[in-house]
Amino acid sequence: MTIVRDIRKKINASQDSFAKDLGITRQTLSKYEQSTKNIPIPILKKLSKKFDITIEDILANKIQKEPSYNIIPTKIKQPLVPEIRIDIPQENISKFKEVLLYILEKVGAKSNIGQTVIYKLLYFIDFDFYELYEKQLIGAKYIKNHFGPTPIDFAKIIKQMEKDNELEEIKTKHFNHDQTKYFPVRRSNLAMFSALEIKHIDTVLEKYSDKSATELSEYSHKDIPWIATEDKQIIPYESVFYRTPETSVRTYYNDI
Repeated sequence: MTIVRDIRKKINASQDSFAKDLGITRQTLSKYEQSTKNIPIPILKKLSKKFDITIEDILANKIQKEPSYNIIPTKIKQPLVPEIRIDIPQENISKFKEVLLYILEKVGAKSNIGQTVIYKLLYFIDFDFYELYEKQLIGAKYIKNHFGPTPIDFAKIIKQMEKDNELEEIKTKHFNHDQTKYFPVRRSNLAMFSALEIKHIDTVLEKYSDKSATELSEYSHKDIPWIATEDKQIIPYESVFYRTPETSVRTYYNDI
């Protein structure tokens, strides 16, 4: 059983009443009581605020020995600017293409840089930038797949770029595993990027481009945005503000 069930039992609530309070069905609550793995961000936020428990503790299935349940929100990390943002990816296809070409120019020749690694590099470029600066760099949409975050329009964009003679796709082998690699046909155009954006992309490439597909997939599985999203669903950008220290890239200053 999970901390969700422990919370419900602690306040002596039935599954029906507890589920109604969270705005979900009893069947859904029962699923969450069996495993915290796929609880979506909105429900995690409700549990965290209502019962003064951090999202990290909920996902880790940890509960205080003498928890204090009240309606005062816990002091979790929050963006410095408290305004309400509309959490809709603002995908810029032109930026996506140029970032992809830049990645291929900088690290594409490395033996480990295949399709799976590129997926993760794009994801961390986008989500790390959003956590740091509260605005989108590419704004691509990513879904939760078994091997980690996947940009949903990647195949369509690649096909168009091949048609436009901007890159080539090559099937190869890497340690006896099938690998899809891409080689740029033209140079990237960085005129649409700020110096800050280019520096950020370089930082992400330096940090992750030497890791294998397996290493990056396993690392992405520790990231709250991936953990808290249902399978095959779009990963919300706002969830970066609930990252654990292991994957967070920002220093937060909380009120005491």
